[in-house]
Amino acid sequence: MKNALLPVAALLAGVAILLAGSGLQGTLLPVRASIESFSTISIGFIGGAYFFGFTLGCLKGSALVGVVGHVRVFAAMTALASAAPLVHSLILDPIAWGALRFISGFCFAVLFVVIESWLNEMSNNETRGIVFSTYVMITLTLIGAGQMMMLLYDPRDMHLFAIASVLVSLAAIPVVLSQAPKPELPATVKVNLGRLFHISPAGTAGCFVTGLANGSFWSFAPLFIVAYTDNLDLAAWFMTAGVAGGALAQWPMGFLSDRLGRRKTLAVSSAAGAATAAIIVLQIDQLSVSMIMALGVVWGAASFPLYAISVAHANDYADPSDYVMVSSGLLLMYGAGAIVGPFAASSVMTLAGASGLFMFAGASHLLLSLYTIFRIARRSSAPTDQHITFGDALTTAHTASQVYDEEIQHHQEELEDEATA
Repeated sequence: MKNALLPVAALLAGVAILLAGSGLQGTLLPVRASIESFSTISIGFIGGAYFFGFTLGCLKGSALVGVVGHVRVFAAMTALASAAPLVHSLILDPIAWGALRFISGFCFAVLFVVIESWLNEMSNNETRGIVFSTYVMITLTLIGAGQMMMLLYDPRDMHLFAIASVLVSLAAIPVVLSQAPKPELPATVKVNLGRLFHISPAGTAGCFVTGLANGSFWSFAPLFIVAYTDNLDLAAWFMTAGVAGGALAQWPMGFLSDRLGRRKTLAVSSAAGAATAAIIVLQIDQLSVSMIMALGVVWGAASFPLYAISVAHANDYADPSDYVMVSSGLLLMYGAGAIVGPFAASSVMTLAGASGLFMFAGASHLLLSLYTIFRIARRSSAPTDQHITFGDALTTAHTASQVYDEEIQHHQEELEDEATA
């Protein structure tokens, strides 16, 4: 394990610092927006703008890197991403914040494209599992650590914005100074959504609905908890509880989906998410703080692995030649859901109050569970000859790795075929 991680230690250090800054911003901005009396619709617009930028960055990042190279792109994106939180603190306007979050989303997506292609280049078939499992744990752990930095200062002051900016800037140092070989990028893949849905209706729907629910959670969970507890510190704890639940559930859910089946696991997990949401909505006024945090853990455990299960299910039915298109298309579906989700959730919250967040997310999970059960009845036999191993839910943790890992592997296979020919 040491030999596998040592060559990528500098890159993982950069990721750790970067994700701490990202996690802090993810909790700080909704809380500060609430303090500034931004409307719920405005906060939804700000959250959706981030995922719009992130999706665009995932799709266009490789082309940008192909023009000027990995190191220059990473340096430029960290500079731009570190400037954004500072401008947030200077301009307290919803439209300006939406534009800044779009820029942040684009920058972080491109940064992840660079770092994850580098990790792929520095690992092989024997070490890639260890490298990316470590990467997933760093991702989820440091997002949680960044959220806990909310406790350091009052979000009304500029200190937390400055810390987020400093962390993103520092992330460039280990990456830019790394002596690791620079990876080569494959050509851009064209997404065919019609073919994607034909290959896996349940997987496609799962990624879209997961985007709806998780995009809403990232955008409004801090606002939800502050509305019911009137305690700014608890917003960081609640977000961290959700991330911790998602991290703890990754491997058990993967094992379950490998043994029980993807669609059954998808149906059960989404139903558990709907049930958790219903408990939160119906009992929020009677729940203690510890119970709310426990439900946050359960929510994260039920919700965050759904993307990876959906991706694995779609790839079970896909031909090897379609793997790259499928992964890219599923990322696009997740991103589309994460863009629409905050807007739709904000409308429900405007009518029903803060609990509308979990009304919307719970309804999304319930519909996914019912649709998956319908698909099980329609296509009851799962393929056995193409059953792939479950992978960690990196995209739900705001990274681009699920697409990129498949692209690099596909590119390497093409080069091997050309060498043999």
